[in-house]
Amino acid sequence: MQTTGIHHVTAVAGDPQTNLAFYTEVLGLRFVKRTVNFDDTTTYHLYYGDETGTPGTALTFFPFDGARAGRPGRGQAVATAFAVPEGSLGYWADRLRDSDATVGDRETRFGAGVLPFEDPDGQPLELVEADSPIEPWSEGPVPAEHGIRGFFGVTLHSAEPEATGNVLDVLGLARVGSETEPDDGAERVRYAADGDRATVVDVLHRGPPRGRPGVGTVHHVAFRAADEDEQLAWREELQDAGQFVTPQKDRQYFKSIYFREPGGILFEIATDGPGFTADESVAELGSELKLPPWLDDERERIEASLPPLGEPGSIEGDETERPTPATDGGDGE
Repeated sequence: MQTTGIHHVTAVAGDPQTNLAFYTEVLGLRFVKRTVNFDDTTTYHLYYGDETGTPGTALTFFPFDGARAGRPGRGQAVATAFAVPEGSLGYWADRLRDSDATVGDRETRFGAGVLPFEDPDGQPLELVEADSPIEPWSEGPVPAEHGIRGFFGVTLHSAEPEATGNVLDVLGLARVGSETEPDDGAERVRYAADGDRATVVDVLHRGPPRGRPGVGTVHHVAFRAADEDEQLAWREELQDAGQFVTPQKDRQYFKSIYFREPGGILFEIATDGPGFTADESVAELGSELKLPPWLDDERERIEASLPPLGEPGSIEGDETERPTPATDGGDGE
């Protein structure tokens, strides 16, 4: 078996309104779903992507306003990269510098232009000039000729890079090359899935510092499975390879299994369906809080525990201090 690439990436944010404004009004992604973390219903789970949140486009967040800042580092995914059309990085550098983003210097990596930046929470992100079959969200503020076209890939700062590479090999990703990082001489090894989008995983051979979970860090990286049968076959395959894999969990828009690979990074395998239109039409995606059937009876309590969340572009957030989450344990969602 071979996964065809990344399904989604889930990260931890701070203020949910700031998060919503940045990813919709600055990056021009569509807000495709507002729901809650099914394992901690006191916080939102916010999804951004293309028009329908196609697998390979969805960046999702658990926002914990007032929680401690994390530190991207060893044992974590340390950068999430989006694909943009060739020639777009100049536009994006100007756009991001006019926002709350921290923008780095343009780089060339494996022959492609890369623009590193951070969102308002310090979440490391990248734009990579690359081909993609994904169409950008046409009703956002970014012109289509520069729009984000789903994920390019992720960078993992593994505590055990060779072991992480072995797991990627089990998942069907092939090692395609390596480069030396210009800043510190660390080796960057590239793996790629045999798919048409969101196929790249780079593994850094780098030492400390160790990552600290919290706001501004990635919680987990999810890979694609076509359906539940394939997902359960992956569970057997991974268990045979020595991984401890959770039972299947129902996430309403996909089914999930989780395992923490030897390098310390939480991986998920998620099914492509049923998708985000399971409980909303395409036109209405992201317009109201959606809960799975098993939480419907608790809607009043759940809504009362959540901070207000306006429409994309609103900047007024809730000022109530939120408790610090236990972001470094469990499977997440």
